[in-house]
Amino acid sequence: MSDDQGLSCRDVVVAYGQHPALRGVSVQVAPGELVVILGANGAGKSSLLNALAGLVPSQQGEMLLGQQPLTDLPPHRIVEAGLALVPEGRGIFGDLSVEENLRLGAYSERARKQEQQNLALVYSLFPKLVERRRQIARTMSGGEQQMVAIGRAMMSAPAILMLDEPSLGLSPLLTSELFRSLRRVRDTGLGILLVEQNARQSLAIADRGYLLENGEIIGSDQAAALLADPAVQHAYLGGAAAKRAG
Repeated sequence: MSDDQGLSCRDVVVAYGQHPALRGVSVQVAPGELVVILGANGAGKSSLLNALAGLVPSQQGEMLLGQQPLTDLPPHRIVEAGLALVPEGRGIFGDLSVEENLRLGAYSERARKQEQQNLALVYSLFPKLVERRRQIARTMSGGEQQMVAIGRAMMSAPAILMLDEPSLGLSPLLTSELFRSLRRVRDTGLGILLVEQNARQSLAIADRGYLLENGEIIGSDQAAALLADPAVQHAYLGGAAAKRAG
């Protein structure tokens, strides 16, 4: 996977009617890099991922995957270009089996050519899914369903994977397992753009982070620097509690 498959957006503006959601946001994710977006509810995090995925229109700015412009492409073309989104709430097909869900992710032409190879990769990253491959997805735990959702996105053969609040509703134990899985996914060379309320655990596995507030990027740094920053601790890591835990 070459450097020219990185994701970048520059000065992206998104509004819902008269309500601005993103005001000139710029972010970058390189292949093999895990980047986290931190921000309060309503800061614009999901709007950013949805704009990149083509699910909401941007009024201004440029979005690129490598040299491929994404702006104004329909969502299925963006997936074919190599950018996949795991939405909040997972969006899996509950009445289908695990393997049926996974294979549905390989619908694009380029993904079909690598279907067996990518299925083997998903099963190697999430060995629990091998045991459960014939199980009906809705009968699985929340953590297992999240693995299915991530695996299905990986079946589209993406260069960059975006995840919107993947730990939402998971127990602390399952959340820790999920973050270990995300680190393994990143180590395969896939770039990951992660939106996550669990700031401490996401920064612990991330390479870099951006701080999003009221639709604007107000800061960015290496993840370790953000973890150690008193202002970030106060705003996102529970302030004094974070300091004691550290």
